[in-house]
Amino acid sequence: MANWPLLSVVTFLPLVGVLFILALVRGDEEATNRNARYMALWTSLATFLVSLLIWINFDKSKAGFQFVEQLKWFDLPGGAALNYKMGVDGISMFFVLLSTLLTPVCVISCWTAVKERVREYMIAFLVLETLMVGTFCALDLFTFYVFFEGVLIPMFLIIGVWGGERRVYSAFKFFLYTLLGSVLMLLAMFALYFQAGTADIPALLAFAKEKGFGESLQIWLWLAFFASFAVKTPMWPVHTWLPDAHVEAPTAGSVILAGVLLKMGGYGFLRFSLPMFPEASIYFAPLVYALSIVAIVYTSLVALAQEDMKKLIAYSSVAHMGYVTLGIFAATHQIKDKALLGEQAVQGAIFQMLSHGVVSAALFLVVGVVYDRMHTRLIARYGGLVERMPRYAFVFMVMMLASVGLPGTSGFVGEFLVLLGAFQANVWVGVLATSGVVLGCTYMLWLYRRVIFGKLVHADLKTISDLNVREIVVFAPLVVLVIWMGVYPASFLEIIEPSVKALVGDFKAAICARDAACFPGVVGSR
Repeated sequence: MANWPLLSVVTFLPLVGVLFILALVRGDEEATNRNARYMALWTSLATFLVSLLIWINFDKSKAGFQFVEQLKWFDLPGGAALNYKMGVDGISMFFVLLSTLLTPVCVISCWTAVKERVREYMIAFLVLETLMVGTFCALDLFTFYVFFEGVLIPMFLIIGVWGGERRVYSAFKFFLYTLLGSVLMLLAMFALYFQAGTADIPALLAFAKEKGFGESLQIWLWLAFFASFAVKTPMWPVHTWLPDAHVEAPTAGSVILAGVLLKMGGYGFLRFSLPMFPEASIYFAPLVYALSIVAIVYTSLVALAQEDMKKLIAYSSVAHMGYVTLGIFAATHQIKDKALLGEQAVQGAIFQMLSHGVVSAALFLVVGVVYDRMHTRLIARYGGLVERMPRYAFVFMVMMLASVGLPGTSGFVGEFLVLLGAFQANVWVGVLATSGVVLGCTYMLWLYRRVIFGKLVHADLKTISDLNVREIVVFAPLVVLVIWMGVYPASFLEIIEPSVKALVGDFKAAICARDAACFPGVVGSR
């Protein structure tokens, strides 16, 4: 199994489904739409099942990259080459699984909701799946950039073609925000290549640890990468594209956008910013703290004022991703003591991303259920749904409680570990970050009480139907996963831990290599 190109199969199997849809889907419009749906469903399910082999065969005791595949792409001047190189470690492996899980969930969820250009819609999601998986597997700078930026194209089309009334404006805003930041990252990638003489990511990590990029160069490189990752995350104040994109995107588009695409920024900080630019990461950590705290507090307050369910959840996503950036850079303040807590904060950030990927995806699906029935997302139009939709109320309750971080759900573990690291880094940062937990409880409990309880004040709600079999199939794995991650987080953390320990160890080793008094005895383990 170790010799099989599992990562390439998982990455490009969705494109096989695209070819089948293009070649085999024929007949009248109804038959074409039905066949396209089934082809996309079976392809995405097959991809998910194959991706499980990565988890099953992953050696959780190792910190380095596994399932590595390499093929020369083309030669460069000076004897170097760009390679198609793929691999996963404990940091990236679960993001691959998250991508392959949410794609069939999206296909099933939009089974009846999308009625126009169904074939093109399914093709867009399969292409998007390939690009998402490739982003988390790529181990070459420019291969990573192709996948990382490639996701913009199908998502732009999903929002712009199948979105709401302001879909064109929202699609272009999403595209321009994310593209402009990434242009600076591309320039920084060229600088990395010319400085280190390689585009191989593991080789660049080793170079950063042993030799390091100049401190002044690190500042500029860090800022260039930050311009891209901050928008993708999204961090305040470059978050304004997200609420517009979520509101106008179809339900399945919001699921992928919140569930996977927002994680690419956090993944970029872990893969590039922290290990390759350690001095710059320490220098800019107070800035990241400040922006993260503003995101947590400010967007939580903005969420309290929302009248649209989708917009409320979109702003809550900005707040939750604030915990991610806080946890990642909390490790920079654990240089001289309490190294374990620095590792726990990074583990918490990764766990928070995984939890948010599942919970936010489910919450957008929850909104999509009532929108498909009532064609409105206004909170004021609902109330008393527990009387007519008890199964829906239960699913909504589980995801709402996970979002506020109730112990026993996935949301608690990540936030707890992040806050633990935040308090160790700076007490006031920890206090302000904790206030976001209270605010999160406020707006999510208010939303749930307003929509689910009370009286059926609108007559048309008296005929609304509960979750059907297809919708139960969509929600069931997400509910199980949220509870599993909350009750038995060790099954995830034990895989994440070795790679995080190596990341933090290498980070400290790189600092200490240029500062003998820093942290005696620290060695990296990657």
